This record gives sequence, structure tokens and C-alpha cells, in this order.
Amino acid sequence: MSYRIFLAGASGAIGRRLVPLLREAGHHVSGTTRVEARAATLRTLGVEPVIVDVFDRDALLRAVGKARPDIVIHQLTDLPPALDPVLMAAAIRRNARIRDEGTRNLVDAAIAAGATRMIAQSIAWMYAPGPQPHGENDPLDTKADGARGISLAGVVALEKRVLQSPPLEGIVLRYGQIHGPGTGSDVPRPIAPLHVDAAAFAALLAIEHGAPGIYNIAEPNDLIATDKARAQLGWDAGFRLPAA
Repeated sequence: MSYRIFLAGASGAIGRRLVPLLREAGHHVSGTTRVEARAATLRTLGVEPVIVDVFDRDALLRAVGKARPDIVIHQLTDLPPALDPVLMAAAIRRNARIRDEGTRNLVDAAIAAGATRMIAQSIAWMYAPGPQPHGENDPLDTKADGARGISLAGVVALEKRVLQSPPLEGIVLRYGQIHGPGTGSDVPRPIAPLHVDAAAFAALLAIEHGAPGIYNIAEPNDLIATDKARAQLGWDAGFRLPAA
């Protein structure tokens, strides 16, 4: 079935790999970027570009309303090139704000526009200490402080908003650490590694195959269990886009 998709973060690392999958599946895609210069690139990929900042609530409401999506996919992040450690402290705070305030604005815009489902990116390394591998029902590390505590607060806000905003059906993809084209790392990262193409593939599958809820998404690892994603989404960690 073909859907109207509003892809927030279409020009990001996962968004760029997800766009061709959505278009090949026959979906109409409106994709956001904050940068005017990236709009032309999105057009060449068959995406209707939307230049908007997720923190501009009124502009976002208008943009999503105009797009009339059936499904909203939230792939927004704000990370420095190659995850530069010098810049990561500020990026952690920006990402927490996106997950909290940005998600709130995006959920409200999706509901106002009549969307029926939201698929959102979260992260898989926020579980509280305990027996591993962690399943989706294990508690998060809500006692964390410092940088981890900032990230955790953003994750909790995002997941609560996405999963508890009827009539939207909310799906949260808890991604492992991304590697591959456009991520700043060509080799698997140490914590629950995940190729960017497989991350995009999970979002595509969640359009039709995922019941509302949370799914761990990562390559085989000792930290998190991914049985649910493989069984219910039909997800494959080995998925890769064809070479250009």
C-alpha cells in the first residue's frame, strides 16, 4: 500500500538512506531539512522538500498540515561531523532538546494533520544495569546523571510522547550505534553496532508490519536483544542498500 510520508530529518544520515527505500516502495515523501541548499538534493531523490525548524512550532504545524501525511517518521538528530568529541557535549544537549521539545511539536503537528502513525528514532544504550541482553521491557537508567542523564531525559520524553499520544499509533526504534555511509564511521562501533542501511530498513518495515511499541534494532550483541524486531517486523541486521 502506498502512503503519504512526512520524513523529519530526510537529509540526515539515516534519512538519506531511508528515502530511496520509501520511494522504491511507492510512497509519496515530504522530507525536512533546515538548510535551503539541501532542498535541491532532496528533489533529485524524488522528495518534496520542506525547509523547517522543528522548534518553530507554528511553521511546523503549517508544513505538516500542508503535507497531509498518513505517517510521520522522526529521524531528527543534531550531531557534529564524525561525532567530534570536542563538540559532543553541546550536541548532547541539542539532541535532548530535539527529543523533548522537538518531538512534542512534531507529535502535535502529526495529530493536527490527521496522521495515524508515528515512527521515531531512539537509542538502545540507555538501559539500567541488570542482566543482559536487555529486552524492550527492561527499565531505563533513570538514575543516570551527567551527560548520560541529559540524554536519558530526552529519550524518556521522546518515547513517552510518541507512545502515549492517541490517536497516533506510536512505534519507537531503539537504535544501536550507527556506522556506515554518512555516519563518520566505516567500521562497527563498540556498543550494539548497527549499519545505517539496516536502521533505515527497520523504519521502512515499521510502516506496515510493526504493532505499536518499542523495538531494539542492532546487530547481534551482548547488550540488547533484537528478537522482537526480527520476529514482528521481519527485520534483518544484514540488510544493505545496493551499491551505487
